[in-house]
Amino acid sequence: MIRDMASLVDRYGHIPNGTRTYYLSRSEPPFFSLMVDLLAQHDGQDSYREFLPQLQKEYDYWMDGADTLKPGQAHRHLVRLSDGTLLMRHWDDLDTPRDESYPEDVATAAKASMRAPSDVYRDLRAGSETGWDFSSRWLADGHTLSTIHTTDLAPIEVNCLMVHLEQTLEHGYALTGQHKLAALYGQRADEHTAVVRRIFWNEEKGAFYDYDWRKGQTTDVLSSATAVPLFLRLASQAQAMSVADTIRTRLLRAGGIMATDHESGQQWDAPNGWAPEQWMAIKGLNNYGASDLGETIARRWMARVIGTYEKSGVLLEKYDVEAPGISASGGKGGGEYPMQIGFGWTNGTLLADASLPRRDGTNPQAQPACQSGSDRRVAAQ
Repeated sequence: MIRDMASLVDRYGHIPNGTRTYYLSRSEPPFFSLMVDLLAQHDGQDSYREFLPQLQKEYDYWMDGADTLKPGQAHRHLVRLSDGTLLMRHWDDLDTPRDESYPEDVATAAKASMRAPSDVYRDLRAGSETGWDFSSRWLADGHTLSTIHTTDLAPIEVNCLMVHLEQTLEHGYALTGQHKLAALYGQRADEHTAVVRRIFWNEEKGAFYDYDWRKGQTTDVLSSATAVPLFLRLASQAQAMSVADTIRTRLLRAGGIMATDHESGQQWDAPNGWAPEQWMAIKGLNNYGASDLGETIARRWMARVIGTYEKSGVLLEKYDVEAPGISASGGKGGGEYPMQIGFGWTNGTLLADASLPRRDGTNPQAQPACQSGSDRRVAAQ
């Protein structure tokens, strides 16, 4: 799978949002460096050497235009604030209806009477690149799809993932003896870690939020993405403890954690919970010593997934985690299409959650985990 992904980077410069020609104008979120981490735990440090060219190409794709971008300007995936701070956003090179949702996009744009249809189309496409298609996170009014303004926002995840990619490049170049490049990417990773802690942090609300770069402020939608800086070990200890309290009081429900604290009818919103968000929250909380909450989320999520399987005989793409009872259908669903059967992330997180260490100190089996840059350096030594 990783070699398949690397071949896409070699051919197109990025991992397209899907392996069809009409997805080439946008990427998947940049998780490739985490995939290389997982492979390295199995195959050793040579994995970083083998895939260093593709890691660099993906970085160059996302950072296109950074060297010439002036304060107050935006270009493709990049935004430079008036103080010079560089942020990442999601983008699509096309501003036409999506091929896979053509009539739906035309209908959505028709409802946005005060906006150019091309702007709506680009924001719908950029929203698809986020992986959260769709969510109140991207909606200006929090519930109407025609108000989508994805390109106005710097989301938590993509900015954190770019730090991880920089840390991985630092490590890869150090392994290959290219110490000047290693120092360069290490410096960038440190600088961008500081940006994550400063720009996306809302002290009053005790959580990380997406940043509306046009308004110059964080948004008001709390999402499970608040745990991503913990998952990638980018938060301070104090921030992590505040995030734990916020997740416990505002997102935790009977079946795990909700995608957001808003219910809009979109699938990446309350009351739905999604496997990758559960996993990143569990691992992130464990990274900072909040393992009791991590275990609570894991147990509730496993009970929801297994309980639904016992009623239906299938694993599902997402689940209503707010409902106190278990439904064979998985819940309300929401979004552009019916509830989907299967999905590797549900299967994978169920297995991984079962292997996590317990409060009694037991650890049924070792599980893959995200490595920070410092972890990789220790492993290399």
